[in-house]
Amino acid sequence: MCDTFVTLPDRAKNHTILFAKNSDREPEEAQAIVRIPARQHSERNVRCTYIEVPQAERSYEVLLSKPFQMWGAEMGVNEHGVVIGNEAVFTRLRIEKKNTGLTGMDLIRLALERSRTARLALECIIEHLEMYGQDACGGYRNKGFFYHNSFLIADPKEAWVLETAGRHWVAQQVTHGVRSISNCLSIEKRYELISSEAIAYAKKRGWHRGPDESFNFRKAYSDWLYTTFGRARIRMNTTRGAAESCEAGVSVPDAIRILSSHNLPDPQFRPSKANTASICMHATGLLNPSTTTGSMIAALSTDGPITVWLTGTSMPCLSVYLPFFFGGRTLLDNWPLPGDTPDDSLWWQAELLHREICKDYQNRKALIDEERSAFQTRVLNEAERLIKLNPGAEALDRFSAHCLKEYRHLLEKWSATIATAPRKKSWWTP
Repeated sequence: MCDTFVTLPDRAKNHTILFAKNSDREPEEAQAIVRIPARQHSERNVRCTYIEVPQAERSYEVLLSKPFQMWGAEMGVNEHGVVIGNEAVFTRLRIEKKNTGLTGMDLIRLALERSRTARLALECIIEHLEMYGQDACGGYRNKGFFYHNSFLIADPKEAWVLETAGRHWVAQQVTHGVRSISNCLSIEKRYELISSEAIAYAKKRGWHRGPDESFNFRKAYSDWLYTTFGRARIRMNTTRGAAESCEAGVSVPDAIRILSSHNLPDPQFRPSKANTASICMHATGLLNPSTTTGSMIAALSTDGPITVWLTGTSMPCLSVYLPFFFGGRTLLDNWPLPGDTPDDSLWWQAELLHREICKDYQNRKALIDEERSAFQTRVLNEAERLIKLNPGAEALDRFSAHCLKEYRHLLEKWSATIATAPRKKSWWTP
């Protein structure tokens, strides 16, 4: 499960494109934030998650949020301000489950490393999709979790939605306002581009019986069972509606608030009450198996630095978004990446704290929330002030490193606070 939205300049507070995504994965699937510098490549091929594809001569610098064990990424931005996030979608097309194709995460990283614009990233994904397909497991411990993908792609000037079913696809340009995607197909009759065989194949299978000009991609290719009983459209409407309701235009703090929201208002919310209508997701079991393991907001300025706000941690409702910029070394030098068990990475440091808070959510969250909110506000304000001074990459990188260091110190402090907090009495406690 995931949720992604973009606001175009007519709906953004600073009249810049704002992109936001929550990545919902298996609860113990640690998510790494990584910086990969621009590179020249001499090797002929690159190994993705399951297969090799031809390597590009040059790749651009990227900031990624990625499942620790995967080559690809759930979301990311490159040095040219191209940003991409994907969603699992479920279609009528059967998947062979032989791991002979590319994951949606592979397609994101390939496009970010190779594309200077959103349109070129769209074309890169389509090219690799048609050549290699999507027969690739997207799960961690769940080795039977296969799906197709939709993508939201943006740069500082435009945005696109790409939705797929196997090697078939349809693309719609976002022309104004807010566009949100979730775990369902959403493009119907309005689209700018479509794969050459999408309509013919749907007709052959009896999924479309009308003239070509009335073709509805969502109706033709959606999995009926998932579409009927899933809550993806609820979440999609929730994120879009919340963004559209921001009267002064959507800002980074607004995006943080939206990505941190649940299926119930905060005073009533408990992680045990979470369901698949929640934007900040907490796993509760078989019918709601995912947790938000990473979150990202990208502010795509045309006249200043691209700012990438990353949690690097699970559960946005308990996290802080930290700013990262291009041309620096933060996340490169001795940066501890998470593994499959608790370690000294940022993700696991926060995860162990979050799990303790969730045992008595409202009471324990209150012990850190004032300081957490104050730190988030200070970081947002200081970033805004710094950017107005037109700083160089080195000054921006020092700011990122300082924020990251202070946040890890706060996590240590909050962990000590929660460790000494009163324990919630269970019903069987005398």
